[in-house]
Amino acid sequence: MQDEDINSFAGNLRGTLIRASDTAYDDARKLYNGMIDKRPMLIAQCVDSGDVITAVNFGREHGLVIAVRGGGHNGPGFASVDNGLVIDLQMMKGVRVDPKAQTVRVGPGCTTGDVDHATHAFGQAVPFGIISTTGVGGLTLSGGHGYLSRQYGLAIDSLIEADVVLADGSFVTASETENSDLMWALRGGGGNFGVVTSFLFRTHPAKMLYGGPIIFDLSDAETVMRWYRAFQEGAPKDFYIWLGLQSVPPGDPFPREHWGKKMCVLLVAHNGENAEASVNRIRAELPQPIIDWAGPIAYPALQSMFDALYPTGLQWYWKGDFVETLSDDAIAEHLRHAATVPTPISAMHLYPIDGAVHDKASGDTAWNCRNARWSMVIVGVDSDPANSGALKAWANGYWNAVHPYDLSGAYPNFMMEEGEARVRATYGDNYPRLASLKAKYDPSNLFHVNQNIQPSA
Repeated sequence: MQDEDINSFAGNLRGTLIRASDTAYDDARKLYNGMIDKRPMLIAQCVDSGDVITAVNFGREHGLVIAVRGGGHNGPGFASVDNGLVIDLQMMKGVRVDPKAQTVRVGPGCTTGDVDHATHAFGQAVPFGIISTTGVGGLTLSGGHGYLSRQYGLAIDSLIEADVVLADGSFVTASETENSDLMWALRGGGGNFGVVTSFLFRTHPAKMLYGGPIIFDLSDAETVMRWYRAFQEGAPKDFYIWLGLQSVPPGDPFPREHWGKKMCVLLVAHNGENAEASVNRIRAELPQPIIDWAGPIAYPALQSMFDALYPTGLQWYWKGDFVETLSDDAIAEHLRHAATVPTPISAMHLYPIDGAVHDKASGDTAWNCRNARWSMVIVGVDSDPANSGALKAWANGYWNAVHPYDLSGAYPNFMMEEGEARVRATYGDNYPRLASLKAKYDPSNLFHVNQNIQPSA
């Protein structure tokens, strides 16, 4: 590639083109997961759809491998690529709430916290995840589950419309009435089908919830997990609880006497009537907690509760599964590995994906797993790169022990690079249709830096 080609590309962008020789390069290439260290040739910081079209065309015409970056939270580092082109959407951050229509239009560079801030003023929310620094694009395109999912479904279930730049550089809008097959694929198929430059979501009532952590000593975890298994079967849709096995973080605001203790946490989030009474009823059924901070809380505060524990640049290693049942034998394996959690912020979490998520059939969207009860993630996390090997070993050992009790696929955002068979297992019966749509919208597999769906022949 000639310098004049790159100079011409830079001149055709309203945003900034960053090269490896630029002083801004090292900061621009950093990802949320500090374990990933990639060195792209070029980073196109786009500011509008025109920039995205220009970048897609340049990458395709010059044979560059393309990665698309929204929030950059992706575990295996699919938001960047060595010696290729990063199409960076972080500057495209507009949020526009329409309170009458109860919708919000969101730019692809937004975090979920950006959207929460805007919609909260109107007592509304989109069902996103549990950390507000997560990018809207990556979270949504792979499904999106969090505190409001049992009540309102996945993020994709609230997705009404998306503007998309395709692999040939064309610009289309996808909805249930326009390019509806593309819309079906975007609802869970990841970044395989194009670069989304605008999302339109339906919003839902969520202002003040009753929520927060109720923390138990690990010695009570077996009792709590068995209670949780039974509770989940009949839980009302507006009552969401995720369960975690980890350690009490050694710092404020946690009481010093509990720092570093292995724990089982129930993070409750009730978005309905008589919330405190409902939580009090479960308190009466549970062992005595060592910490109970559940109470009235604004939705954005709940969403951002763990942001400070997980800043950008930590070492991360993810492993995930969909879980349909939580047997006694599975609980025993969870507790065995939770006792050896390697760092204070490493963890296993079970996130509910039943309730309203089950209101749709597996074939209604690309997200296939509408029969699972939980989405499990095991994360090895630390600030020290020297511990990366230990994080991987713990997470893989834990996952290998519990996977026989789980379903074959996983939430794509909780997977590392795990191969085609794992991707096929994740999409199940929907994979052939996704492969056919990949052949239609991206036949050369230009967008393959992702949990990749191969175009069918």
